[in-house]
Amino acid sequence: MKAYKFKIKRPSKAIVAKFDNTLSLCRELYNSGLRERIDAYKLNQISISYQDQQNQLPEIKEVRDDLNNVYSQVLQDALKRLDKTFKAFFGRVKRKDKAGFPRFKGQNRYDSFTFPQATGGFRLDGDNLYLSKIGKVKIRLSQMMKGRVKTLTIKREVSGWFAIFTVETEGRSAILPKTGKSIGIDAGIENFMTLSNGEQIENFKYFEDSQKRLRVAQRSVSRKKKGSHRRRKAVLQLRKIHAQIKNQRNDFAHKVSTRLVKDFDV
Repeated sequence: MKAYKFKIKRPSKAIVAKFDNTLSLCRELYNSGLRERIDAYKLNQISISYQDQQNQLPEIKEVRDDLNNVYSQVLQDALKRLDKTFKAFFGRVKRKDKAGFPRFKGQNRYDSFTFPQATGGFRLDGDNLYLSKIGKVKIRLSQMMKGRVKTLTIKREVSGWFAIFTVETEGRSAILPKTGKSIGIDAGIENFMTLSNGEQIENFKYFEDSQKRLRVAQRSVSRKKKGSHRRRKAVLQLRKIHAQIKNQRNDFAHKVSTRLVKDFDV
């Protein structure tokens, strides 16, 4: 399996409104499903499964007509996410790890929705992406996808909206030529890592500058009055800096790991 992530190019206000509405309804369904599971066990010691909740969707749609504005499998996926969360919770309990009971999702904690199947829910024609119940959007198709598309996730990030395709690849990936070399790696604090051949890889060069900008933005947020328009703008700027640092870290880590994989067999 491989994931391809593409930026949605300048979605219209109408499309963004549909995206936001879909996220809101999926989040509401997720939280309602969580409340139902908690109450059923507390009151009657009954465990509710994904299938139980999924079977209730047609009846819920008769009462909540606004849910008909969301593709049915997108709603089902919201309940599947909840089911996966509970399975992960029980797995941690079984392993005696720190459990962390499933929590309700706030408005800023539910940022994506997924079309589970490529048939009916979405269709890609060049750089035009057609989404059921939403409409057509354009994506920045920066590379060609190889394999069979399994799912599509629409995700909201601070820098915009993205389409993430999960693709089932066929056959084995290209095998790198043997180097006959092996290496030991020790992750550090002052340096990113130290290799057993004595080489030290420094932290990415933007670290200090990014941290300074982050501290300035954090102080700016703390000075603003809670609930004010200026505070919301400052929080948005802070989120953008966090997202930029995350992208810089990921880019740096991928470049280092790619070099190590090419240079060493083990």
